[in-house]
Amino acid sequence: MNRHQLEILRNRRVWDSKPLLRQIYADFYERITRLTDRAIPGRIVEIGSGIGNLKASLPETLSTDAHFNHWLDLVCDAYELPFANGAVSHLILFDVFHHLSAPKCFMNEARRVLAAGGRLVLFEPYISWASRPIYGLFHPEPVAWRAEINPAETLPRPRPYYAAQGNATRIFFRREAGALLEGWLVLHAEALASFGYALSGGFSRPAFYPARWLPWLQRMDKLLSRWPKLFGVRCLIGLTPSG
Repeated sequence: MNRHQLEILRNRRVWDSKPLLRQIYADFYERITRLTDRAIPGRIVEIGSGIGNLKASLPETLSTDAHFNHWLDLVCDAYELPFANGAVSHLILFDVFHHLSAPKCFMNEARRVLAAGGRLVLFEPYISWASRPIYGLFHPEPVAWRAEINPAETLPRPRPYYAAQGNATRIFFRREAGALLEGWLVLHAEALASFGYALSGGFSRPAFYPARWLPWLQRMDKLLSRWPKLFGVRCLIGLTPSG
């Protein structure tokens, strides 16, 4: 918990001092917002909100995390959500899904709390020929490209730290571990070239370019997104329970 809290506080400092990062994430949050449907009844809930930035784009979001911070609305566990059956219109996970060591266990819980037509929205790393060395060399979390994806439907405590940056690409684009998608309909699966993000240094490194270059890099990313298996860096996924 201490490691997590130190990372959160560091990220808040970086967020406040790095306008380039805020511009990049504003685009990410806008993409997520476009996948929401306000006509669906229930709460919009973000799991693993971290420093809580999604609220700038979706003010009605209920922000949650596994550890308390004063800017959060609720402390909860992704595997044991404190919501009644069908009470949630959207579950949003930003860079959280790849930390779930038993994704099937979480997805069962997500199906339970989502209203009819409700949506699970994920924003994740995407592993392509170009991004794999970037994530492998410059990000402390493992890509785990060939590691087994745990098929378990339960996950007893204690639940140690886990990360596998390749999981979203493997599950939703390569359709590995197909049983995880049973009971779900994929509404949207988009891989994005996002070298503007990759070269920004994120929360852990200084930017490799000045902020004034961002519009040019975003135009380049839009072009390169035509070839996601070569140039994809991030991905946006939207799902709904199929029955």
